[in-house]
Amino acid sequence: MAESLYIPNTVSKAEKYEALLPQIEGLIMGEPDVVANLSNIAAALRQAMGFFWVGFYIVKQEELVLGPFQGPIACTRIRKGKGVCGTAWSEGKTQLVPDVDAFPGHIACSSDSKSEIVVPGFKNGEVAIVLDVDSDQLADFDETDQEYLEQLMRSIEKFL
Repeated sequence: MAESLYIPNTVSKAEKYEALLPQIEGLIMGEPDVVANLSNIAAALRQAMGFFWVGFYIVKQEELVLGPFQGPIACTRIRKGKGVCGTAWSEGKTQLVPDVDAFPGHIACSSDSKSEIVVPGFKNGEVAIVLDVDSDQLADFDETDQEYLEQLMRSIEKFL
């Protein structure tokens, strides 16, 4: 298991992800505990990418329930179809939101969040978890984030 991350500071966003994802694989390889893995992934993403908030919501019955995260306190439960996370769950696709205040029904867990990306993860063909990443800057996420975070979610799905 890796003791620390090495992410060069003077490279593009894509290059940061290219350096980070194999290190995350090393963190979770051989560890069967889901909570431990999700905790380390949230910490690694926040540390390496400088995200304002990063965490997971886990589908439990008819709600998304807060899982491991890094950042300010967060909403504990979200209904299907509500807010960005609930929409990602109900539609089963990534939500890339440049301005959360313009998103219909946005749930403001923190007034400091300005933009957001939420990536669903699947188990047995159904959404089982969502990765939620917030920024305190408008339009902070793009197709590069979407590509690499979706790739990361495919790795996470292997241990769900």
